[in-house]
Amino acid sequence: MSAAVKTRGSAPVGHIQDLNPVEAASVIYLRLWSNGAEGRGKVATDFRNMLGREHGEHVLDAFDRLCKMSTRHGRRPLMRHGLNCACVGADECCFANFVAAAAEGETEDAMLIATLLVRADMAPVLTSLAVEFGLGLKQMRLARSLTIAEQGPTPNRLH
Repeated sequence: MSAAVKTRGSAPVGHIQDLNPVEAASVIYLRLWSNGAEGRGKVATDFRNMLGREHGEHVLDAFDRLCKMSTRHGRRPLMRHGLNCACVGADECCFANFVAAAAEGETEDAMLIATLLVRADMAPVLTSLAVEFGLGLKQMRLARSLTIAEQGPTPNRLH
C-alpha cells in the first residue's frame, strides 16, 4: 500500500473553529471514540451529564453503533487527526457534514454522504443512527469552542 493510499482522507481541509457546533462535536466525539476506552468513557459522561441518564444512554448507543458500523462496513478506515489538532481532515469533514445533514432532516443528502463512508446497502441504517446522534448533539446546546485533552497516539490519524 502506498503512502498516498495510507493517508487518503487525512488531508487537512479546514479547522475545527470554522465548523458549526454539531459538526465540531461530531469530529471531536469521533476522535474520542476512536481513542479507546478512556475516550469512550468521556463521550459517555458528556452524553449522560448533558442529556440525562436515559436519553444520554440512547444517544450514546446510537453513536456507538454509528461508529462501529462505519468501522465494520466502511469503504476504508476513516482517517482522523489528534484530539487537540485544530485541523479537520477530509474524512472527518465528510463525517461532520453527514451528521449535520442528518440532524437537520436533510435525509437524502445524508444518505448520499453515507454512501461515501460505507457500502450502499448500509447507508440507510447509518443515516438513521446519524439522525439520532445529530439530534442529541443539537439538544446538548454545544459550546462553540470545544477543547479536549490529548489522549496519546491514535491509529489512522495525521497529527
